[in-house]
This record gives sequence, C-alpha cells and structure tokens, in this order.
Amino acid sequence: MKLQRKGGPRTAAAGAAVLSGLLALTACGSDGGAGGSGPAAGASAAAQRTVAGIACGKPGSLKGSGSTAQQYAMRDWIKNYTEACPDTRIGYTGNGSGAGQDDFLAGRTAFAGSDSPMTADQVDRSKKVCPGGGHAIHLPMVGGPIAVGYRLAGVDKLVLDAPTLAKIFDGRIAKWNDPVIARLNKGAKLPDTPIRPFHRSDSSGTTDNFTSYLATAAPDAWPYAHSKEWAADGGEGAKGSADLAAEVQKTDGAIGYFELPYAVARMIRTVSIDTGAPAPVAPNVIAASQAIAGAKTVSSGRDHVIELDYATKAPGAYPIDVVTYEIVCDKGNKPSTWPATKAFLTYMASRKGQENLTFQGYATLPAEVVNTVREEIGRLS
Repeated sequence: MKLQRKGGPRTAAAGAAVLSGLLALTACGSDGGAGGSGPAAGASAAAQRTVAGIACGKPGSLKGSGSTAQQYAMRDWIKNYTEACPDTRIGYTGNGSGAGQDDFLAGRTAFAGSDSPMTADQVDRSKKVCPGGGHAIHLPMVGGPIAVGYRLAGVDKLVLDAPTLAKIFDGRIAKWNDPVIARLNKGAKLPDTPIRPFHRSDSSGTTDNFTSYLATAAPDAWPYAHSKEWAADGGEGAKGSADLAAEVQKTDGAIGYFELPYAVARMIRTVSIDTGAPAPVAPNVIAASQAIAGAKTVSSGRDHVIELDYATKAPGAYPIDVVTYEIVCDKGNKPSTWPATKAFLTYMASRKGQENLTFQGYATLPAEVVNTVREEIGRLS
C-alpha cells in the first residue's frame, strides 16, 4: 500500500485571535449509529452503561501512546469516557509519533496516535501484530494548526514567510533585525537579539509536518527532506511539544514550533505566515480548518490518509497544519482489549467526542472524513 504526501523534494496576541475563532466553530458531521440490540435481560449494570449514547466496551484496561499534538484532546476524551464507563481504564503516553508507532508495532499498545502516516514498510511489519491477514490502518481523528511561537521583548506582532523560516531554523538568519525579517515587518522595532531556534529532539509527527511545510513551500531555502527526526544543524532540542513550548516561553529571542493549544496554554505570541495571499494568516482553528477542508483524502481499503497542501495560497488558509491519526489493525486487534478500544474510538469520533475540540485549539476535519471514520470503526475487528 502506498501512502502519499502532497508537495515537493502554525499571544497574548494569540489568545484573543484564537479564542474568537474557537467560539465560531463546532465539530461537523453526523453520528454514526452504534447498531446492534440492547443489553440482554439480566446483563450487568456495567454492560448497560453508555457514553454519549454509545455502549461502554467490555470492562478492561487499554494503553495507547504517540502524538503529543492530540494530548489535550486525549486528556478530555479519557476523562469523559472513563467517568461514564468506570470499568474501563485507559492510559495514554504522549511520547511522540515515532515512539507511538514503535510501541504499536511491538504489540505494547492497543492503538497509536500519530501525526505522520506509517511508511509502507511499517504497515508491512504491522502484519505481525495484526494476525489473520490484518494490517495497520490510519483513522484521521483531529486536526489543528502548528503554531510558530516566539519570545522577543518589545515585539508583539511578527510576520514571516516560508523561506525566512527555513533560513532561521537552518541557522542562516541569526539576528532578529536581519533585513529579510525587517522587510516583512515594516515599521516594527526589531532588536539585534540573537535568534534561538528550538526544535523537537524526539521522533515527532509535528516535526514531520513542519519540515514538510518548509520543504514544500520553500524548497530552495530548505535543503532537507521532511522527516520525523530533525535534520538541520544547530538550534536547541526539546523532547515533546510541552517542553519545547516551555523553552520558548522562558527564552528571550526564542522561536519554535508546536501545536496551537500549547501556545494558548502558555500565552506565547505566534507568528502570522505570509503565504502570498492578500494578507498574512495567523494560526487559529478557522484558518486551519479552511486549509484542511481543501486537502485531499487518499483512501486504500479501510486506510485513510489526508494530504495537506502546505503551499496553499488560499486567502485565510493557514498552511502549517497537522492531522492526527489513531492507528489500529483493520482486523486482528487484540481480543482482550479490542471491545474497549472500539468503544473508545467510537466515542472519540462521535459528535459528542468531536464537538468541544475547537475550544481547545483544534481544527475540525471535513464532515465526510469524520463520517467515513465512524463507519470504518464499526467494521473493524
């Protein structure tokens, strides 16, 4: 199976702009039917419990790991689900998309969260943990903007474009008052403070999407292929989006990339991106949803991967985005954890599971994508 990616070789100011966008959206699409008959007579109270009208799965414990991009959403999903279904215990470790994929392929988890699709080789390897002819598939579950956050005394607003970001993160623009930055920020009083770029030190889908943007939108300025591992020399590394955001928050002259909820939570100022559209675009859920709505969905059997257009110039579309997938087997999921996993995934993709994500800084996926995911979950085994 060939997985594709489009393209070549995301403030105190964020707070107001983002929150206005958050209040404007609710998740779209209709709930998929749970199907099946009600509990048999004499069934236990546990078997009759529901969450958002969805029957709780068989009591048990399940583990997932991976994407830090979805960690805020996962925290609420687990809280809401386990409050309604207290006989199920769910643990999720935000250790990065690469580690989450490795955990799943080693059989250590019931599902993985990943901001990057598995490679064809990884999907082939997954057949060992998906017995009976199964293999890993991707279920798009949530999207959102990757914010480029910064801390620079006296500068409340900042505009950058792809070539400039590429040179900053590759160490070829080293001062904040560089003429290239000044041309994009006419009238701004930019200090000669050294730029301190921060990147993820772990294997990260956020890095994969950020470098996909750089490689696609600025191929002449970014000499590296997109990857979950940071390839450029220099800069400073931090493990996980939370730690990276913390470094930017406390370091004058810093710049880094992380999902919008981390910027909002820490009141970190964010960069607006000059895409070539009539006006620069700020990272908010409306702008990210608009970009994701224009993306292409590539499906193969029960597998669904969204090709983001990182070079979009559509007015109001924010180009640096991420879609997080839940990775499970199309068949051959572990019998001991699958009933609970399937019920949890069904809740995540339901209207109730999706409806409050925009208030946390996540973007809505297209309705047809969410509806397809709901249908697929019902067919998995």
